Amino acid sequence: TLALVGESGCGKTTFGESLLRLNRNTKGTVMFHDKDIMKLKTPELKLIRKHLQIVFQDPYGSLSPRMTVENIIGEGLEIHFAEQSAEEKSKRIADVLGEVGLAESVRERYPHEFSGGQRQRIAIARALVLEPEFLVLDEPTSALDVSVQAQVLNLLKELQSKHSLTYLFISHNLSVVRYMADTVAIMYLGRIVEQAPVTELFKNPRHPYTRSLLDAVPSLEERKPFNPLVGDVPSPRNPPAGCHFHQRCPIYLNEPEGSPLAQKCRSEYPKKTGTETDFVACHAAGYPIPGKL
Repeated sequence: TLALVGESGCGKTTFGESLLRLNRNTKGTVMFHDKDIMKLKTPELKLIRKHLQIVFQDPYGSLSPRMTVENIIGEGLEIHFAEQSAEEKSKRIADVLGEVGLAESVRERYPHEFSGGQRQRIAIARALVLEPEFLVLDEPTSALDVSVQAQVLNLLKELQSKHSLTYLFISHNLSVVRYMADTVAIMYLGRIVEQAPVTELFKNPRHPYTRSLLDAVPSLEERKPFNPLVGDVPSPRNPPAGCHFHQRCPIYLNEPEGSPLAQKCRSEYPKKTGTETDFVACHAAGYPIPGKL
């Protein structure tokens, strides 16, 4: 599980949808089984779709209110497993309902008859029924009560273990990320500024943005003041010159204006240092944050 973390509006959902080519204007390279998804024609893309699925953030808006649970889950089977008999499809729907903790008797009901947690289980079943390898989970528990969140997260872990699934887990909840992820990528204004194994990132965050996010997490073990980042998030369409974070960075803001570090932060976007999977992009990586021990 790779968790993608960042403030609202930084581009997390756009990135997740772009990986699956749900955004038409996406450019770049996305490799899956040695094929570049971005170069596939429609027929080839259709064949690979069943392996790549998404669970959306809103369990209320992502299910058609005019379709029964059976039709919602079975729609993908009609497209990707058209050769299967009606009996085979019906059995597959029953099996996947059981996997997500719903009774087979719900198949003739409509989405409005379910709670938020149950709707999200239906959405997970809709993705799972196609036997995918990769799932984009776009804040799948953010609209749910805390107790229901725990149930859905545990379900996702169980399904991952059972089916050997790979997750891109998009979230801004660091407590959830710590529980779910193997690796964490921190995004700011559409760019990954730090990536590391989850234990290392929480123990030794290197980017000041990452450290600010972790400082903002409430703790029952210690009383600490909440020091929010200064300023508003800049527009991704018109980011600041140099390091995009420098206008809000506690290290930069404490530097003399003419210092070499301050000049570098204002004029040059930082290069990544580290490895392909464990890196940070910051001129002041590891510098102490003013006022922090």
